[in-house]
Amino acid sequence: MSLFRMALILGLLSAVGPFAIDMYLPAMPALAASLGVSETAAQMTLTSYFVAFGLAQLAYGPWSDQAGRKRPLFVGLAIFILGSVTAAMAPTIGVLVAARAVQGIGGAVLMVVPRAVIRDTATGTAGTKMMAMVMLVISVSPMLAPLAGSGLIQLGDWRLIFWVLCGAAAVGLLITGFALPETLAAENRQKVHVGSLLAGARVLLTDPVFMGLTFIGGFGMASFFVFIASAAFVYVQQFGLSPTGFSLAFAINAVGFFSASQAAGPLGERFGIVPLMRWGVIGFAGFTLALLALTLAGFVSLPLIVAMLFLANACLGVVIPTTMVMALDAHGRIAGLASSLGGTLQMLAGGVMIALTGLFFDGTALPMVAAIALCAVCALALALATLGRVARSQTTPA
Repeated sequence: MSLFRMALILGLLSAVGPFAIDMYLPAMPALAASLGVSETAAQMTLTSYFVAFGLAQLAYGPWSDQAGRKRPLFVGLAIFILGSVTAAMAPTIGVLVAARAVQGIGGAVLMVVPRAVIRDTATGTAGTKMMAMVMLVISVSPMLAPLAGSGLIQLGDWRLIFWVLCGAAAVGLLITGFALPETLAAENRQKVHVGSLLAGARVLLTDPVFMGLTFIGGFGMASFFVFIASAAFVYVQQFGLSPTGFSLAFAINAVGFFSASQAAGPLGERFGIVPLMRWGVIGFAGFTLALLALTLAGFVSLPLIVAMLFLANACLGVVIPTTMVMALDAHGRIAGLASSLGGTLQMLAGGVMIALTGLFFDGTALPMVAAIALCAVCALALALATLGRVARSQTTPA
C-alpha cells in the first residue's frame, strides 16, 4: 500500500475523535441554555471526554501490541457509537457528561493505533512525512467540523450533532474492515502481562527523551484544548460572533497548523529535526507571550487574537508531528505501549489545563490567552532541557 493511501486511511480514522470535539463547539452556548447549566458545567463535557480519552489509551496500546492493530479499532469504534447514541438522548448534563466519557473511552483507540501503525510502517523523516499527511487530514476537522456543527444546529438542535458522529464512527468501522491492512505481523506481537507492562512503562517513564518529547507535544496540544474549551464562549459572548462566525474564526487557526505540518518533513530533512523543533517551540512561546502582553495592556481584539494564534499554531505545526514520531523511534518493540502512555500523559496535561483555566474563566479572552501562554512556556522549558539529548540519541538504533 502506498504511503499516501495509508496516511489517508489513518487520517480519516483519526479525524473521528477531533470531530467529536470540534463539531459541537458552536452549540456549547445553546447546549448550556437548553440544559439550564453554567458555562463551567458545559465545559465539563469536554473535560470528561479528554480524561476518559487519555486514560483509555493505556489499555489500547498494549492490547494492540498483543492482538494486532485492527481488533482494538473495531471495539473502540463500537464503544464510541454507544457513547454517541447516549449523548444524543441525554436528558440531563450529568448523563451527557457520562456519555461523553464513554465516547472518549471509545475514541481513544483512534489516537493510539494509527500512531502505532505509522511506527510499524516508517520511522525518522519518513515517519514524520507520514504523520504530517495524517495530521493534514485530521487538521481539516477544525475547519469543517464547526461549520458542519453550526449547519446542523440550523436543521435541528445540538443532539443532531451526536447522531451524525454515530454515523461517522460507523463509516470508520467499514474503513477498518475493508481498507486498513494489519501492519503488525503475528511474530512481532508481544504477549501482554502485568510484568511486561510494568517493565515497559518503567523504560518509558525513565527515558528523559521520551518524556521530554511527550510533554513538549503535550503542552502544545494542551494549548489547543484550552482554546477549544474557551473559544466558543469568548468569541460569541465577548466579541458577539454567531455560531457560523465562530466556526470561521476557529477554522483560521487550523489553517496555520496544518499548512506548517506539511512542511515538517521537508524542513526536517533540510535543516535537521532538532533545529526545526527548537525554533518551532521558540516561535510558539514568542507569539503567545506577545499576545498575553498585548491583552494585559488592553489592546485585545478579535483580529489580534486570531492572527497571533494563527502564527503560534503554525509554529506548533512543525513541532507536534515531529515529537510524536521521535518519541516512538527508540521504542519500536513497544510502540503500542509507548503511543498509549504518551497519549495518556498528553491528554491528562490537556485536561489539567482546562480545569485550571475553568477556575479563572469569566467569559473573556484573558484567562484563555494566559493559559495558552503558560502551555508555551512549559513547552519551551522542556525543549531547552530535552532537545540536546534528542540530537545525541538520533545515532542510536531504534
